[in-house]
Amino acid sequence: MDDLNYLKLYFTQYEKNLFTDEAKEKMMEMRDRITRMQQEGGKLIFVGNGASAAIASHCALDFTKQAGVRATAFNDPSLITAFSNDYGYEYWVAKAIGFYAEPQDIVVLISSSGKSPNMINAAKYAKERSIEIITFTGFSIDNPLKQLGDLNFWVDSKAYNIVECTHMIWLTAVIDLIMGKSEDLLRKTKY
Repeated sequence: MDDLNYLKLYFTQYEKNLFTDEAKEKMMEMRDRITRMQQEGGKLIFVGNGASAAIASHCALDFTKQAGVRATAFNDPSLITAFSNDYGYEYWVAKAIGFYAEPQDIVVLISSSGKSPNMINAAKYAKERSIEIITFTGFSIDNPLKQLGDLNFWVDSKAYNIVECTHMIWLTAVIDLIMGKSEDLLRKTKY
């Protein structure tokens, strides 16, 4: 297969996930849940591992700065290493939620595979305490993390880059939905 055909097939993977009616409906539902959370005085808590941690950081900042939504990401090395040392890596996120989350908060768990033990244990902990959970996963449609969420975004791919980039696009689209506009889109589009 030549490079041009490879790229054509590659970007088809994005198209089949990004632009579905289901994805659009879930993005609007996420916006509505966040709006309700704000009215109740809650905040967003983002968590991920590896590249998903970077997505969590980026989105926590942009939800706060761009959309005016209180948000934080659990990615401070001291927090991660201390809690992992004291409670085990599989439980550090659950413990952090225990210390920092309030009942009116929403926890956003991002895991490409949906099989990360620390994310699964965090979801179980939040669920037991009636803290709302939004998941972003990929790979297997019946992954364990997706089974625990209240609202679940799933990417039909086993390629990390496609899953992670799709998560990022969906999350930033929700930021723009909350803002009610995307300045770049409005500037370039005539209605």
